This record gives sequence, structure tokens and C-alpha cells, in this order.
Amino acid sequence: MRRKLLVCIGFIAPWCLLIVGCTPTRNIKEKTKTLAAGQIPGESIGSSDMGSTYLVDLDFDEHSKIALKPESTMPIMPNLNDTLIQTFKINPDTQISLPDDPHDEFDMPNFLENKNTVANRIVENYLDSKNREPGGHCLAVSKKRFEKAYKDVHGHSVYEDLPDSMATKYYSPREVFDYLYVSASGTHVGWRSLPEKYRGKGAAGAIAYAGMGTLVDWFGIWSGELKPGAMMQVWKHRNDYEKVVHGVDKKDFDPFGHSFIFMGYVRDEKNKIIGIRIADQGYQSYRPLVPNDYEVWWAVNLSI
Repeated sequence: MRRKLLVCIGFIAPWCLLIVGCTPTRNIKEKTKTLAAGQIPGESIGSSDMGSTYLVDLDFDEHSKIALKPESTMPIMPNLNDTLIQTFKINPDTQISLPDDPHDEFDMPNFLENKNTVANRIVENYLDSKNREPGGHCLAVSKKRFEKAYKDVHGHSVYEDLPDSMATKYYSPREVFDYLYVSASGTHVGWRSLPEKYRGKGAAGAIAYAGMGTLVDWFGIWSGELKPGAMMQVWKHRNDYEKVVHGVDKKDFDPFGHSFIFMGYVRDEKNKIIGIRIADQGYQSYRPLVPNDYEVWWAVNLSI
């Protein structure tokens, strides 16, 4: 019993650290709450308040530490919440016309051919929403959107359909799903008991491990394999990603990751993919993301 308690405590602390990666500092201060007895991270993320989660106020914003140096850049719309350098790499001779509203145009051919899928419902719900940028934490928002779409389509919670085979010696299928989703890294045996193939991949890893989709790597993402509604997890630095996968519990470890939903590709006049449109909590959804925004990219095309 004591061993299990220590393992659980080991999960909660790093989870609190990792989840702040895509949240403005002001939101951390506004939304800080404490874990109630018996609660686990996944329960907080799935709450009805899309902007809230359980965090320790660490009083820092990792975004300010990110800097990019693209070879050739073109400025795009400013957003004070996005402190990544607001440019993207293009060929100087390429002319690109972006819509005033980045949600007006999506490269989503026939995405509603079959409305009765979770991915399509995610897209529909987002486009129909009166509050596309609710703020808060990226993980909380993406997980809420996924869970709502799943329930809309299947009539019950995704947790009811998790396979028993996901369970480990230490965790139930629900706990495994949640810990993979939030990349709750640690040096304890609990984190390392989870399959390495799915660790550090956030929503993509959790959903793929549950048998509800197919993992897509960097090459697949940027060669056009993603379908609208795909869940994504990215890391600014590969070194951070590798540490999370292996297991880290250093208090000064300050990784930058982001969780969001793929909405469509942005293409140039030659039909070459130059970026992707995303849905997040409002941090970067105002502009297309490009390959050099992050070093590690993972996604899952949903099959449910």
C-alpha cells in the first residue's frame, strides 16, 4: 500500500509541472486549485470548466524562453499570448494569402462524409462553438473537446471503452490513459511500467494505446497524412521529449510541450503543405503552425 502511495505521489508532482507548458502565467494564477482527496489528474481535465485544472502555482511562463531563427521569415498576425517568435519559414519568392479569420478556410475535403465519427464531431463542435479560445491549459481544453465529441457520438464516456489490457501492475486503464495523456513523467516504476512507445506522446499516445487511432510521426504529419480532428502533441525541444519519455522528476526541469487538435493543412499555390491550422485554447490557433515551430511532432488519426 505504501509503495503504491509513493508511486501515485510521484505522478502528481511532475504532472503539475509539465502541464503548465502551454499556459500563460496569468492563467496559472487565476485558475490555481488543489487536488481533493481521491482525485486524479484525468478527473480534473475532464471537468465541465474547460479552462480549469489542478496546478501548483509555479509562477513562470516557459514560452518566454523559446526562440526561433528561421532562414527566411514572413511576419504574421501578432498575438501577445504567443511568445514564440511570430514568423514562419518560407521561400522568399512564394506568395501566400492567408484569410483574415484563420478559421474561415480549411483544407478539409469531404471531412463530413461520415458525420458519425469522433474526429468529425470534434471539428463540428469547434466550428459551431461561440468560444473557440476559452483560455486555460492546452491539455484541459484538448481533452475536454475529445471527451465531449466521444460522448456525442457513442453516448457514453471514453473511459467505459478503454480495454482492460491497458492496466498495469500499478494503474487501472483509466489511470494509464490519463497519465499518458498528460505525459506525467517520473523516475518511479509507475511511469516506466507504461509502454515506452506511447510515453511522451500525450493525447496521441494515450488514444493510440487504447486502440482508438493510428500514430502519425513527423514525416506523416508533414507529408499530408493527417485527417481533421486528429489529436496532436508537440515538444519544442527533442531533448525535453526524450527526458519525459525516459522519466524525469527534477524540480528545475522546464519542458515546453503543447497539446492541440489538427484542423487542416495550409498549402501554397503549388499545393505544397506549408503549415497546419489547429484548435487549442487560444495560444497559437490564431496562426498556422510550421515545421520549425517544434522539434518533435506526434499525432493520432482517430478510428472511432
